[in-house]
Amino acid sequence: MGVVLPVLFALLAAFSNALATVLQRRAALSVPQTQGFRPGLILDLLRRPVWIGGMLAVIVAGVGQAVALATGPLSLVQPLFVLELPLALLLASLMTGRHLPHTMWLAVGGVVVGLGVALASAAPDAGEADVPLDRWVPALAACAGAAVLLAAAGLKRPVGKARAGCLGASTAVCYALTAALMKDSMRVLDTDGVVGFLTAWQTYGFAAAGVCAVLLLEHAMQGGPLIASQPALTLGDATVSLLLGVVLYREDVRAGWWVVPELLGVALIVAGVLTLARRGIDLREGQ
Repeated sequence: MGVVLPVLFALLAAFSNALATVLQRRAALSVPQTQGFRPGLILDLLRRPVWIGGMLAVIVAGVGQAVALATGPLSLVQPLFVLELPLALLLASLMTGRHLPHTMWLAVGGVVVGLGVALASAAPDAGEADVPLDRWVPALAACAGAAVLLAAAGLKRPVGKARAGCLGASTAVCYALTAALMKDSMRVLDTDGVVGFLTAWQTYGFAAAGVCAVLLLEHAMQGGPLIASQPALTLGDATVSLLLGVVLYREDVRAGWWVVPELLGVALIVAGVLTLARRGIDLREGQ
């Protein structure tokens, strides 16, 4: 099976998530802005067909992600979601009728090349399939604590870069935790069937983490400019997922001189993501 199947499904999920991001951001910008954490925001969004379309794309992305995680390592699958940002901007340019300047195309190329170099150099392995509870407990506590602290810090700030960045980072932690729990629940589904899956705590754990991620994402989108929220979300998800893959699943990445091309790839990704986020397209155009 190798890496082909998880990579293909991860790319499908990344595209679906990019479409969801574009649709959800347009919806989030069309409802009354909020200064605090307001669960009622979802009720407002439910009245927007574009948001419903975004959630359907999220479901497709979730299925693709589940298959990718069931067949490949967490530290390979989740970093591929870095492609969400260039894909989202390409989709946004189509929706708004605006052409991407050459700088943006170079940034897209930088992200793609950087991701390829970093993953090819790291060559993460499959690690261990079964994660014992004594590994899960500290990981869950650390992720929950980080998400809460980042969200609280963001919500205390006025609308702007600091608020959006903190909320984007909090969302990233929740997304990474969702993926880690989803991977373990897919193992349970494979070994214990549907009954085991529906009774496993990991299943309800990734569902809860996913709901938190969606709610935090909507607040991050309203919290400030894309240059702050999107890099924190994109790079944070990949980084935390890599850490969880190594800590929880004992996935191994190459060290030694391989660190040099890995760092080069990461530098290209960071530069590309920051450029794309800084020069992002206003999704309110063309509505």
